[in-house]
Amino acid sequence: MTANALSHTQERKANTSNGGMMLLAALVVFVLLIWMVIELIRYEDGVNGAAVAVLATIFTLQLCGFYTLQPNEGAAITLFGNYKGTDRTPGLRWMLPWYTRKKVSLRVRNVTGEKLKVNDKRGNPIEIAAVVVWRVTDTAQALFDVDDYQTFVDIQIETAVREIASHFSYDHAEADEPTLRGDADQVSALLREKLQERVSVAGVVIDETKLSHLAYAPEIASAMLRRQQAEAVLAARRFIVQGAVEMVQHALEQLSERDIVKLDDERRAAMVSNLLVVLCGDRDAQPVVNAGSLYQ
Repeated sequence: MTANALSHTQERKANTSNGGMMLLAALVVFVLLIWMVIELIRYEDGVNGAAVAVLATIFTLQLCGFYTLQPNEGAAITLFGNYKGTDRTPGLRWMLPWYTRKKVSLRVRNVTGEKLKVNDKRGNPIEIAAVVVWRVTDTAQALFDVDDYQTFVDIQIETAVREIASHFSYDHAEADEPTLRGDADQVSALLREKLQERVSVAGVVIDETKLSHLAYAPEIASAMLRRQQAEAVLAARRFIVQGAVEMVQHALEQLSERDIVKLDDERRAAMVSNLLVVLCGDRDAQPVVNAGSLYQ
């Protein structure tokens, strides 16, 4: 599901009051109400009775209008279904009680996605999971443009991870193509970009994405492990042979420069063969004492 909406609700500031001032006003009304009740009991005046009823109603409305906001928390204000604005001021706040208040956390959140079994660019089944750091920046869009913004984000994370996995090979890509295993930073950046496009309709910002799990699927893991081991052995052998050739070349140059021994082509070939066997062998070489001549 792509995050495309026909209309967007834009967050705006709500007209709310300082709760401290209204609390002071409520205390004044409460004291006046107590005094009126005492006067009513003393004189049983009908006028005082009506005043007590009015003050009691006012005091009740005052108490019902209080609410509190924590740091990095907002409250969307609605009146009979119409959005009136968002209050982001932390502390004790007050609003007319017939206004509905719905709180939204603006704090940074971490989501660790489940392991997904998907096919990479080459069609190999792999397991992949991602960690996403996100937060709400527009409370109006989060509450009114999507049904449940937390569930919406979770679904979009799964969809984006599946899409990204199909764009890259696990490893051993052609030419200089990036891979999931070797180019984690590039993969994470593209995942963040794609995911941001999907969740922008919900008033959400993606701060960071990282791959938390990446492996071949169990059915091909053993075969891929053997291939990786074979490639590692070949790479090690190639490095050993390259080093051995350089050492043999250096040894022959030193023998010639210092005039230690005169080597014709046949003896040179024999020495090269022996040195390569010693340097490239898996086991320690066993010395052999040659008491005769190479030509006998």
